[in-house]
Amino acid sequence: MSESIPQLAGFLALRRIWPEMIDGWAAPGALESLPAAARLLAAGADRDDVIRLARCTAYEAVFAMLYRLTGEGRDHEASEDTPGWVLMETTPRGDLTGRPVRGLYEDILTMDPSGRDGQDLFK
Repeated sequence: MSESIPQLAGFLALRRIWPEMIDGWAAPGALESLPAAARLLAAGADRDDVIRLARCTAYEAVFAMLYRLTGEGRDHEASEDTPGWVLMETTPRGDLTGRPVRGLYEDILTMDPSGRDGQDLFK
């Protein structure tokens, strides 16, 4: 807290992402809900490989979105006079604290509940 870094806000923003958006693809029926994945499984694809592909793709999408939202906060292809954005910590009542939440993409691997920091995604 002495560094004025909203660490708890960052943790709270990240904590449900891995279990819901990345590991959710390993849940029963999740793959079958995607027609392309269901076709791969029906054609004899290894279920673990298809799950790994879905999880890795989800991780890459989450990382890219977090980078766009909490990286530099502006579109470098837009003109210099266009607005940027920032993810901001709030109080429990919803008031802005003035402390931006930055760099969430740097911490997403540490949120892997397995403790492997996502190493199983890239095998």
